[in-house]
Amino acid sequence: MKITGPGKLLRIFISESDHWNHEPLYTAIVRRAHDEGLAGATVIRGIESFGAHSRIHTMRILRLSEELPVIIEIVDGEERINAFLPILDEMVDEGLVTIENVEILKYRHRFEEGQEEG
Repeated sequence: MKITGPGKLLRIFISESDHWNHEPLYTAIVRRAHDEGLAGATVIRGIESFGAHSRIHTMRILRLSEELPVIIEIVDGEERINAFLPILDEMVDEGLVTIENVEILKYRHRFEEGQEEG
């Protein structure tokens, strides 16, 4: 699959302690994005944060937190991102969701011998 041109970056800020149906919320979001056919998703774990509650969460040695920030980034076309938003709204009870315009320069993968480009 090749994708180039204008797109959207969907960024979801949640806590690693958030869950959806007995699994980490970030895992559930990535699986659902995959099931919905989105181009890809990346989960990034933060080392320190604060948000709406103004509590600082940190990964310092003396104070290991289980509520560190997790950011899920998904880049795809506007239509696919917009179609995913109602699903995300159902899954995320607390957090921050942002969308940015991006220019996709290159999105492709290598094909195995005998495999056709899709």
